[in-house]
Amino acid sequence: MTFLVTGATGTVGRLVVAELLEAGHQVRALTRNPAKAELPAGVEVVGGDLGEPDTLAGVFDGVTGVHLINFAGDDYAPLPYGKRIVELLAEAGVRRVTVLGGREDGEMEAALAETGIEWTLLHPVEFMSNTLQWWADSVRHQGVIREPFGSRLSAMVHERDIAAVAAKVLADGGHGGRTYTLTGPEALRTTEKVELLAAAVGKEITFEELSEEQAREMWAGFGMGAETIEFLIDALGNTPEVGYTVVPTVEEVTGRPARSFAVWAQENAASFR
Repeated sequence: MTFLVTGATGTVGRLVVAELLEAGHQVRALTRNPAKAELPAGVEVVGGDLGEPDTLAGVFDGVTGVHLINFAGDDYAPLPYGKRIVELLAEAGVRRVTVLGGREDGEMEAALAETGIEWTLLHPVEFMSNTLQWWADSVRHQGVIREPFGSRLSAMVHERDIAAVAAKVLADGGHGGRTYTLTGPEALRTTEKVELLAAAVGKEITFEELSEEQAREMWAGFGMGAETIEFLIDALGNTPEVGYTVVPTVEEVTGRPARSFAVWAQENAASFR
């Protein structure tokens, strides 16, 4: 069987490619810039953009299953033309689809529900890999983490576990019509994450809790727009229950426990030194 992975150079997409390869499957990878994909040998890399359906002619041909993302571009904007993409999937005879969700479901999900394609929606909570984006520079250079809401709880999930679930669902089937929330094995406070990261890195890391206004000023200084900043204030300050409630989906689908943040921190410690 051949599987197509969209967003194949992204944090999760690369790992979905790796999981499918390790399981012995043929993999086709869709990326906007094939020349810079740097994917493993044996992967068929094709050019195309989910945000521009006219670039997708033929990419789904001969494919059993497709891993999709429901957002477009680097700003994670909702994916346009979702219905047209689903039409292309159906025309090519694709049997199974996983959809990695962004902030909310949209046109693509509604269109899939009207087809005979076996679809599964994947809704991970906070990615553990966000820690690299937000904290690595300040830990490396200053030994400090500055954030609001130090007592906030999160059941964050390892990006490899998201990929493992996607690959298993695509390869095995039998998960049609389901929506899976994906979490790690525990809910941790921000201050607890700092402690675990410090232990993994092997040096003291100071946590400085910011007020909401201080956080706004800091993020604006990073070049974030007002809409993104307010989204973060709301998401971090009013994390919904689903964001800190541990569920066993990773183990139920893959047959092994979800990876902990302590494991993630050990794997990525060099990036914080």
